[in-house]
Amino acid sequence: MFAIIDGILGYRQGDTVAAITIRNLEEALKERLRQQAAANGRSMEDEVREILRTTLASPSARMAHPADAIMARFAKVGGFELETPVRSPLRSPPDFGK
Repeated sequence: MFAIIDGILGYRQGDTVAAITIRNLEEALKERLRQQAAANGRSMEDEVREILRTTLASPSARMAHPADAIMARFAKVGGFELETPVRSPLRSPPDFGK
């Protein structure tokens, strides 16, 4: 059913090396990774490392401000404008000393 991969993905960050373990990876996904790694002449571990590097280096992988994501979604349909509601003057604060 599920393959358990205890792969160690190391990358240099100063003198430290980070490691992660991937569990419950579907067998079909593991097979696709194996085939892609073989096609690129890399081990599965090196292939995963390269996938992470290229995916996380792309600008779309960087977290955007939520407002930017909303504006981008509505830009496809011509954007939108919201009317500023008319506000009444502020009321005087209560005087609790009386």
